[in-house]
Amino acid sequence: MIQKTAVNLGIQRFDRLIEENRFYIDKTVFIKEWWEDGSDVTLITRPRRFGKTLNMNTVECFFSNKYAGRGDLFEGLSIWEDNASSIDYRQLQGTFPVIFISFASIKATRYQDMIYRIGGIIAGLYNQNDYLLEGNLLNANEQEYYRSIKHGIGEEIIVDSINMLSNFLQRYYGKEVIILLDEYDTPMQEAWLYGYWDEASSFYSSLFNSTFKTNPYLYRGLITGITRISKESIFSGLNNLDVVTTTSEKYATAFGFTESEVFRALDISGLGEEKQRVKKWYDGFTFGSHTDIYNPWSIASFIDNHGKYDTYWANTSSNGLVNSLIQEGNADIKQTMESLVQGNNIVVNIDEQIVFTQLNNNANAIWSLLLATGYLKIIKTESGKCGDDMEAEDDIWYTLSLTNMEVKKMFWKMIGNWFDGNTRAYYNEFIHSLLNDNVRKMNTFMNKVALNTFSSFDSGNKPSEQTEPERFYHGFVLGMVVNLADTYKVRSNRESGYGRYDVMLEPLDKNGKAFLFEFKVLDADEDEVTLEDTLANAHAQIEEKQYEAELISQGFAPEQIRKYGFAFQGKNCLIG
Repeated sequence: MIQKTAVNLGIQRFDRLIEENRFYIDKTVFIKEWWEDGSDVTLITRPRRFGKTLNMNTVECFFSNKYAGRGDLFEGLSIWEDNASSIDYRQLQGTFPVIFISFASIKATRYQDMIYRIGGIIAGLYNQNDYLLEGNLLNANEQEYYRSIKHGIGEEIIVDSINMLSNFLQRYYGKEVIILLDEYDTPMQEAWLYGYWDEASSFYSSLFNSTFKTNPYLYRGLITGITRISKESIFSGLNNLDVVTTTSEKYATAFGFTESEVFRALDISGLGEEKQRVKKWYDGFTFGSHTDIYNPWSIASFIDNHGKYDTYWANTSSNGLVNSLIQEGNADIKQTMESLVQGNNIVVNIDEQIVFTQLNNNANAIWSLLLATGYLKIIKTESGKCGDDMEAEDDIWYTLSLTNMEVKKMFWKMIGNWFDGNTRAYYNEFIHSLLNDNVRKMNTFMNKVALNTFSSFDSGNKPSEQTEPERFYHGFVLGMVVNLADTYKVRSNRESGYGRYDVMLEPLDKNGKAFLFEFKVLDADEDEVTLEDTLANAHAQIEEKQYEAELISQGFAPEQIRKYGFAFQGKNCLIG
């Protein structure tokens, strides 16, 4: 069922949406599915802006005794009209003490700031329930403890604070509590990004253990987030945790919009003629075996903007973590990204558990993160051995691609932003000079590009001259993919002839110019004294390995092919 009078983006309170008759697609069947599943604690991961917070607030409105007697909020919705269950959900509504916590706003560059902000959230919870101080429910020591919970409390107090509040609520109402924790992993991503991961993971391990494992006052727990952070990191010992990821069948249609829901919403909004174009732009998410899942934020924004196409979902955050992982990643990561943005698939063996400490040196951990965050989608899965990596027979291999047009445009924009200001102008001038066979200007502008971008692409822990060009030229190739995608196939590090060329530009117009690039760093061990020596060796390698073989096999004449060596020494470059 769809209710709609007007779209109001950003409202994540179920009661307000219903009371104001706002745009809403009924997802209350999730309440029934989750309740009847019976798991003590459930962790559900979905990409951002997929309705996690709204669903959590809906669960709160349904179960919390603060909403007792508010069955009117659910009239006409699937949970209220359910007649097939042995449970009378109308009698269940509004009967539990509920603790609802959100970590969505916990974004801090320092560990101490993170603790301060979480302390503020805990203090707010205690303030909301300060009626517990009335009467004789709490003894003198407990009242003193309760009043001590305020901004600035230390981590040792925070760790047990939710457990203690559960205790007080259970005694007051005579009923165990439901705990809802939304966006649990937001502060963990910040911790990794800003370098205090070890401290943060230790703190959250203690907090989650106290809240969800050793809490005798807990009836049910529900946790949502974007990523499945490895159990060893923060959920150690939490054996009662049911993890539901994007590859799980459980709750597959509870988050996000199905295609039938989207098409019906478009019809109601007078945008029914846009269905196929909307599908091209915004379809592509897959949860479990359910394909054709759409991001709610994009669809609601599209309707709210009267059918204007834009990267609504991609524009709702800075994508800082993803950007840094790709920009600062090694050559293999950039090469794979090059293939993805050109519309190709990749086949990888990944673990859905995100191990943040592996993100700096494990490409599969990055693809796992991109899958969890919604930038990649699963095309198919296969079990068994794959390729040259003859590993365990029960390995699962995922064929992945970029999710949809919106995501592709987001990556194009992100890569373009690597070449800021003057650098982008130099880059564009280099491309112009290249296409016009102006080697002198190619040298001028490439040296300016290299000077301004080496530091961006070589920001690892141990930068060296040897790794700088490798990172730089793959970042450079990604920039070419973005700028030349309409006229060239851009490829790097592929086999041709008797070796692997560095970069090939194959024109879509068979009458156009084709280009081969070979990048080399001045190497004294090869008797190279000057950049001219290195350049000569680059050309010798192009000829010896017959890199032009692939282009010739595609029908290009030798006179159409331009062969360029790029010789590097530090941030200096010589092209010829």
